Amino acid sequence: MKKNIILPGISLLLSILVLSSCKKNTGPDPNQTGQLKISFDNRAGSSPISLNGPSYTNAAGESFTVSMLNYYISNIALRNIDGSVYTLPADDSYFLIKESDESTQTLQISVPEGDYSEISFLIGVDSLKSTRPVSERTGVLDPTGAAQGMYWTWNSGYIFVKMEGESPQAPLDTNSNSNRIRYHIGGFGGYSSPAPNNLRRVTLSFNGTAAEVRNDKPKAPNVHIEADVLKMFSGGAQISFAASPTVMGGPVASSIADNYRSMFRVDHVHND
Repeated sequence: MKKNIILPGISLLLSILVLSSCKKNTGPDPNQTGQLKISFDNRAGSSPISLNGPSYTNAAGESFTVSMLNYYISNIALRNIDGSVYTLPADDSYFLIKESDESTQTLQISVPEGDYSEISFLIGVDSLKSTRPVSERTGVLDPTGAAQGMYWTWNSGYIFVKMEGESPQAPLDTNSNSNRIRYHIGGFGGYSSPAPNNLRRVTLSFNGTAAEVRNDKPKAPNVHIEADVLKMFSGGAQISFAASPTVMGGPVASSIADNYRSMFRVDHVHND
């Protein structure tokens, strides 16, 4: 009687072929979840921001240093190359970026598998969250915790972008005995009556490189976004430190908000 004999090498080859056919790549599975990183690199033109360090020059030719730079990013949405859009759940979509704290400058979020080609987000904290009870504003939105210094208790609202420093062109501030500059920009449209709305939405393309989010990837793709502080003071309106050393509201605040809409750009995307 004949016996069928399968040599060990042939058996191994057959197993590999079977496994390969089972694991055939069918593209991203939207029912699976992967990780995506978004890193913010704060700059002044081509130079990285260094707190209390070197001097930078704005479009008006005025020199300045930066002692603080904080801003809120929220309501993140990602566009897939197939045209679909994934919006982060509201409670998972508020981030406070601080130049003084490197750990805040890279966000890691969970999203469905996909090949993402565009991101949009709000600069600031939307009116819905701003008017919720304090007990529902936790984490980076806690006015008594992480949001200290980024919340106007006298105005019941968040400061969306906060930049402070000094400029020799600014008038002397007698309280600090320095040529201080302060830009605290907020305003979500008003709670009980109309007020300035300085929320701005930013939409950024990944410049032809998709962020490939997969559940089984050992490293999450990383979208690197540059934020150029010089663009807060130029664009639709040129802001002078000599004329407006402190801005916390009014028409100049809205002009700065219009300007900072263009301060963000995607520099590159890492997929490995």
